[in-house]
Amino acid sequence: MTSSPHTGFGIDFGGTGCKGAPVDLDKGAFAAERVRVKTPANSSPDIIAGLFADLVAQFPDSTCPIGVTVPGIVRNGVVSSAANIDKSWIGTDADALFTEALKRDVHVVNDADAAGLAEVRYGAARGQQGLVIVTTLGTGIGSALIYDGTLVPNSELGHLHLQGHGAAEKWAANSVRQAEDLSWKEWAHRLSVYYQTLEALFSPELFVVGGGISKESADFLPLLEIATPIVPATLRNQAGIIGAALYANR
Repeated sequence: MTSSPHTGFGIDFGGTGCKGAPVDLDKGAFAAERVRVKTPANSSPDIIAGLFADLVAQFPDSTCPIGVTVPGIVRNGVVSSAANIDKSWIGTDADALFTEALKRDVHVVNDADAAGLAEVRYGAARGQQGLVIVTTLGTGIGSALIYDGTLVPNSELGHLHLQGHGAAEKWAANSVRQAEDLSWKEWAHRLSVYYQTLEALFSPELFVVGGGISKESADFLPLLEIATPIVPATLRNQAGIIGAALYANR
């Protein structure tokens, strides 16, 4: 694999694993087999920077800018929240840290935002004009707002408070469905309340549902009582890497 203007590189930084691969930006697909390494218990910035340097070194032909997802709010390359990673990330200029460690231009983006960019460019929302809201249903609820292909970063719509129910992700995330042993119908009611709230606030053209549970979308999406079209994500666990690579090369 040789780098070209149409090749990017993405790294998906998670609380349990870090995954990276070169990406064909024309096709929105991996250009080589993905490498995964376990996120160490001590996931401080310097340690992760060294881990990423070792990961990228496995692709010696790659010379393009690198995109990195972070499970937190990112403003101008600086991480300002850390839900599932070491708290020492808060206040870290991750763009500068990784650029120095990898000797390459590196650009950091929120993980849900990366997935959203990938789904709009290559996946379930490809060709959709207007406002698309991509939500990831997992331990919490991640979100990405994309208008005519332009990302509105750090939306964090899983933190919206639903009247009488508190934070949306504490009541309607997939982890809550599992913990409370909710039926698909019971969970669909909660999701309906959540998506109805998003409809009232944003009037989107389309919802895209990601996260591992999207594989079972036929069990719950048809039960939702909302007016906006809603579809499952198509890139699934590849979306973070592909979206990060796309973000770094925009």
